[in-house]
Amino acid sequence: MDFILEVDKVKNIMRQTYLADGKRKENDAEHSWHLALMAVLLKEYAPKEVDLSKVIPMVLIHDLVEIDAGDTYAYDDDGAKTKRAREKKGADRIFGLLPEDQGKWLYDLWEEFEAYETPEAKYAHMLDNSQPLFLNDATDGISWVEHGVKKSQIYKRNSRTGEGAPKIWEYMQELIDKHVEKGHVIGDI
Repeated sequence: MDFILEVDKVKNIMRQTYLADGKRKENDAEHSWHLALMAVLLKEYAPKEVDLSKVIPMVLIHDLVEIDAGDTYAYDDDGAKTKRAREKKGADRIFGLLPEDQGKWLYDLWEEFEAYETPEAKYAHMLDNSQPLFLNDATDGISWVEHGVKKSQIYKRNSRTGEGAPKIWEYMQELIDKHVEKGHVIGDI
């Protein structure tokens, strides 16, 4: 019960991405729920067979560490320098609230996501990277404009996204180009 009540705090972790209606920013719980639904709906685009019984809990727990670590914006280079240490400390505490077997299972799943090596982790990362891009597209790039995001930053962040779903990455590239043309993303490459 301690863990169940503790993870309710993920609803208070605000992200920089706006909801599709552009009225407010999403929180980590909404983001994770959206990824879990996308995991089911977009599975046919994964280049290899992925185990949804692994992917769904992976995307549901991947940001729980932000209860302690806070959300690090995708294009925050300074925050990225300390992200791993902050998130590891959060993972130790939060997953440590569970009985040992459950805590180890979720901690290992989180580490698998972070390692970005298995088909499931690659697919989960594709979801994690594409969802905010889809929302940016729906909102005419509000978050990109607010932060002065460059095309090179988006491409750097998504350098491996195609490993999780090549066709989705191709679609993302079309959306990025559209927003460069509209002036929502700075076209530096």
